[in-house]
Amino acid sequence: MKSTLKKLLPFAVVGVISGATTVGAIQYFGHGSNNGDQSYFTTAAPTASFAGMNTGAVGDDFVKAAKTTVPAVVTIKNYQSRTSSRASEQDLFDFFFGDPFGGRGQQRQKQQAPENMPSGMGSGVIISPDGYIISNNHVVAGANKLEVVLSNKKSYIATLVGTDPNTDISLLKIEEKGLPYLNFANSDNIDVGQWVLAVGNPLGLNSTVTAGIVSAKGRGIGILGSQGKASNPIESFIQTDAAINPGNSGGALVNTNGELIGINSAIQSTTGYYQGYGFAVPSNLARKIVEDIKKFGIVQRGFLGVSSLDLSNDQQVQAYNKQYKTTIKSGSGVYVTGFGDNSGAEDAGLKKGDIITKIDNYDITDFADLSMSIGSKRPGDKVQVTYSRNGKEATTSVTLRDQKGGTSTRTKADLSVTEKIGAEFDPLNERFKTEYGLNSGVVTKNVSEGGEMAKIGIVDNYIIIEVNGKPVNSQKDIESILSKYQGNVQVKFVDDYGRMYTKGFKMP
Repeated sequence: MKSTLKKLLPFAVVGVISGATTVGAIQYFGHGSNNGDQSYFTTAAPTASFAGMNTGAVGDDFVKAAKTTVPAVVTIKNYQSRTSSRASEQDLFDFFFGDPFGGRGQQRQKQQAPENMPSGMGSGVIISPDGYIISNNHVVAGANKLEVVLSNKKSYIATLVGTDPNTDISLLKIEEKGLPYLNFANSDNIDVGQWVLAVGNPLGLNSTVTAGIVSAKGRGIGILGSQGKASNPIESFIQTDAAINPGNSGGALVNTNGELIGINSAIQSTTGYYQGYGFAVPSNLARKIVEDIKKFGIVQRGFLGVSSLDLSNDQQVQAYNKQYKTTIKSGSGVYVTGFGDNSGAEDAGLKKGDIITKIDNYDITDFADLSMSIGSKRPGDKVQVTYSRNGKEATTSVTLRDQKGGTSTRTKADLSVTEKIGAEFDPLNERFKTEYGLNSGVVTKNVSEGGEMAKIGIVDNYIIIEVNGKPVNSQKDIESILSKYQGNVQVKFVDDYGRMYTKGFKMP
């Protein structure tokens, strides 16, 4: 049975956007919401001024920031079962740390990690004294066991509290008290040119500190959506020239006060190693995701309800004009091309052809700005949308909704069966059943990283034959079996090599 997983493409012409997760040892290598728990949130102090490049002052600040940060940054080891290790080979682990050949068709030899060795290693940041740790989604993806090692070498088995592929953020928990931790700074306050430190465990080298500046803000680099796991990616990265390498994923980007301004996530490289460009999830967005997971068990995502065109992207504008025979001009802002069902924006009076220029008085120059401004809000939040129509500016209040049109927050108890188990299903065609001798089956799709199906090694395009001993031929069959069910679930499935497994999980 041939694999139908899609091959990943390099980013643009510059090279591969690669994540900083170490596979093996060294061989492999915005706008925040004010809702939620503020316990560990602080406002960043103004950036220090270093007149005449007083290197002594800079060095002193770096030393203080490093002493604060290093004890709060941990190593995360990702252990996977043999059936789930194929998922890591072909999705985020491989995509984020980079194809050293820049997608030019050459392939590296894959080696499966032994059962007692981690399939990958990354970093994490302790954000509370009772053991909550923030990291990247791609650091924990596919794991059946997560080991956390502190800077003092003490080791713990972590619980995965929740993940969000749309921002590449995950939240873990270890059972300990009195831990060193970092405060979240307000990432809206950072400036281009500001000194920052990146702290993590690159290339298997624990507790490594590098320094640089914020070289850009609000970068949308297309990495989260292009690897297929993020249905509605939010990208507004902090770009830094502080050295970030494989193993830094999930580590801390801090200001000179040692406050957390970002979670290091990816690099842009033609080799898979540092070439001057690193990217971090802004702390305001990361904090909002963490608060949602802790409070609701799931991420609360507000939507404006528009389809749009990024006017700052000349290539996209030209392609749109050619396809729809229009004469839209490139520039600043986001052009409304249409509306989804139950759109809050349409109900508030926006029309196709409007150009969104501000959200809550924050300038919207491109889609990354819009994504960050809206994606960091929750359903039911109101935002002031300023737009241009026929050269005239107007502002309207929009109530954000979830993807189903609701304006209320939800908990895990409100989720559908497919949302709870983290997968959707298509019927298996009769010809395929006959060819492979199957009497039943559905094909998996949209398998969520960190979901129950992913945890037992199931990825997109696997075939589910039975659930709890009952044959399944449609998504409705699975929903009927698992609706209101709260026990252990047994899943009989076939991978894309034709191997059959029966594995289980506890229904959330």
